[in-house]
Amino acid sequence: MAKLWLKFQRYFRRKPVRFFTFLALYLTAGSLVFLHSGFVGQPAVSQNQANPAAVGPAEGAELPFPGDLHLGRAFRDTGEASSIARRYGPSLKGKDSSERAKLGDYGGAWSRALKGRVVREKEEERAKYIGCYLDDTQSRALRGVSFFDYKKMTIFRCQDNCAERGYLYAGLEFGAECYCGHRIQAANVSEAECDMECKGERGSVCGGANRLSVFRLQLAQESARRYGSAVFRGCFRRPDNLSLALPVSAAMPNMSVDQCVDFCTEKEYPLAALAGTACHCGFPTRRFPLHEREDEQFCAQKCSAEEFESCGTPSYFIVYQTQVQDNRCMDRRFLPAKSKQLIALASFPGAGNTWARHLIELATGFYTGSYYFDGSLYNKGFKGERDHWRSGRTICIKTHESGQKEIEAFDAAILLIRNPYKALMAEFNRKYGGHIGFAAHAHWKGKEWPEFVRNYAPWWATHTLDWLKFGRRVLVVHFEDLKQDLFAQLGRMVSLLGVAVREDRLLCVESQKDGNFKRSGLRKLEYDPYTADMQKSISAYIKLVDAALKGRNLTGVPDDYYPR
Repeated sequence: MAKLWLKFQRYFRRKPVRFFTFLALYLTAGSLVFLHSGFVGQPAVSQNQANPAAVGPAEGAELPFPGDLHLGRAFRDTGEASSIARRYGPSLKGKDSSERAKLGDYGGAWSRALKGRVVREKEEERAKYIGCYLDDTQSRALRGVSFFDYKKMTIFRCQDNCAERGYLYAGLEFGAECYCGHRIQAANVSEAECDMECKGERGSVCGGANRLSVFRLQLAQESARRYGSAVFRGCFRRPDNLSLALPVSAAMPNMSVDQCVDFCTEKEYPLAALAGTACHCGFPTRRFPLHEREDEQFCAQKCSAEEFESCGTPSYFIVYQTQVQDNRCMDRRFLPAKSKQLIALASFPGAGNTWARHLIELATGFYTGSYYFDGSLYNKGFKGERDHWRSGRTICIKTHESGQKEIEAFDAAILLIRNPYKALMAEFNRKYGGHIGFAAHAHWKGKEWPEFVRNYAPWWATHTLDWLKFGRRVLVVHFEDLKQDLFAQLGRMVSLLGVAVREDRLLCVESQKDGNFKRSGLRKLEYDPYTADMQKSISAYIKLVDAALKGRNLTGVPDDYYPR
């Protein structure tokens, strides 16, 4: 026996190709035996289930490969899914251990294949592709909300966002832009014109240049289209010229909030105003700016069709903001001619610079630039991020610099100041959790937070002091004032930028003020992260900045900066 084994070894040592051929044949044979055992061990089926015409292939025909099974609506409607489950695996009929034992590991693989097919079909079910459509930046084909992602946009992500907000259509453009709407207001064009690949999904088409790949959402959530998704704006006095202020109206004897909101949503208006038994739709304009709220008691008349909701009166309107996006301020572009001056949008990190850029771009219609380059901001639609800060193609330039040389490089500046306690926490969250994320509990409790405050708190003060000292034509804007009175503060900022202030555009910005990178609010910690020593140091820095502002005849820091 030993001699035979030795001869066998010498034979394959001289001819290694023979050895690998033999090994491949051995593995192939083993796989076939294993595959066969998976079918031999199938559980028995009843005579009805075994009927070839009902559930399976004809006698003598090959069994289908798992990838060829179709688990579509027909199986779910007729009950054939249960037959398939009993015949080929437990993925559709629970996870009985005895069935898995009979099917072996192959049954588990088959289950995963079937589950993948079900997930894909669910995704396909939620939307139906209806064609390629023309789009115009001045008059959008889909006029609901929109968002951009120049790195990770996929068809399903766009559909999911639009469906979540209750829209009937989702459209993708330029490989990275997603638009939602209740109605398509554009012409259908050739499929060949939608030829751009999705940025986050190879092999899938996401529109083209000024072309939309449009899907009708089959599973749009009805609840999301009700007034629960609309934003309550308050009680307002009836405008003087109603037909001009709110151009579309309808009488609704059985008035309810959701009826009026749905009506204005279908008419593609962002405002729904309830006036007793009348519903009015329109845009925020100088005739109806929504700046002077009235006491809600004036609007306390109950809806005829809703016991617990107020529907306003003929003189005082209850106003909701619908999910329709106000497109009067959504177009953005680079400056048509190179700017002769460089204007900084300067702030300490965490003071709301990115949010201010979003507001400025909407208010002016021009892209903002940056002293740095942040790919995540570019991917979210800040296209000026890639331009060199001296290019002259952007309306202003984001910067956190505070050195004399860097400051004097700018001809003017908007200096954004924020409460240091809030700014430090916001920047700490950004550093350890991303632009809209949050730092982990371990970072707050670890050595990172004390070290961060020790290094960054002095910078908060020196940043403002340096810009006040070395900056030319510095406009100071407090973050808190911008939140409280966006219309007036943004008007001041736009005036410094040398752009004519259009009131309707600023009113549009008010209704679109939250951008992709505005953090919804600092996560509430269970404790105050600032120690007594930290508070003592920060209070001293606040006093320095307050004195410097007042020394230039400017308003000092807001009262809520201190005490802690």
